[in-house]
Amino acid sequence: METITRTFGSWQNFTALMIFLFCWLGYEHVLKALAKRHGVIFKDLTVVRRAWMQEMVIRSFKLYDSNLIGHGVNTMSFFASANLILIAAVAGAIFTEELSYQSVHALGIDTSSPALFLMKFGLVIICLARGLLNFIWALRQTNYAVAAMGAVPENIDPKTAREFTEAISDIFEPAMSNFSQGVRGYYFALAAGAWMFGPIPLAVASIGATILLAWRQSRSQAARGLRRMRELLEDHPYPTRTRPIYDGDLSSEEENGASQQDKTNNQTQAG
Repeated sequence: METITRTFGSWQNFTALMIFLFCWLGYEHVLKALAKRHGVIFKDLTVVRRAWMQEMVIRSFKLYDSNLIGHGVNTMSFFASANLILIAAVAGAIFTEELSYQSVHALGIDTSSPALFLMKFGLVIICLARGLLNFIWALRQTNYAVAAMGAVPENIDPKTAREFTEAISDIFEPAMSNFSQGVRGYYFALAAGAWMFGPIPLAVASIGATILLAWRQSRSQAARGLRRMRELLEDHPYPTRTRPIYDGDLSSEEENGASQQDKTNNQTQAG
């Protein structure tokens, strides 16, 4: 107890830190346990993304998919850049100690223990740094998935289509999971920042962040919509037929092209 008091100033700080670590590190495990009984966003999104990969594999024109992937990469890059800027800002506050103490003391923040004060800043940096690593790994995995998508053969049979869907999903799914973990880091970085105002704000903010995340995962309108989407995909498997394997006969393609041209000409004349 004396060691804890010397390190953290009081047992309240230590208890609040343990509550924070439990909420931060244990949130995902609790969420996975709840997902076995109730629908949550991250579980429903797994089914939705797999359905997307299934459609992407058999889609002849993949511009739509490339636009979606590009949007995802841009979003990850934005969050990673913002995370890096925040880390630099907090680290700068640590290294300019006199300015930090003078500034925060005017706000009523306890600066009696320099070691504890730096520990509070360090906890915020750890949360942001973990999120930055998640964003970087998500970006790398997305690039792997893009390469895999580009390697999908043009002509494919149903059995091979399922195998390619499984392979690409195994790359793309953890990328999106890491991105979600990185975004989640912002919630707990804010909770860690509440420690500046004392142990009680840290404990309350940690529990509040966990409840807010859990509610958005399971009870929000987006969660209900994704749950319904998952049910539709599971009850009505994708009806899209795979593209027929090209056998070298151009006659059918020429006939289809000619019929489409006739329809266009007739519409033009009628207009």
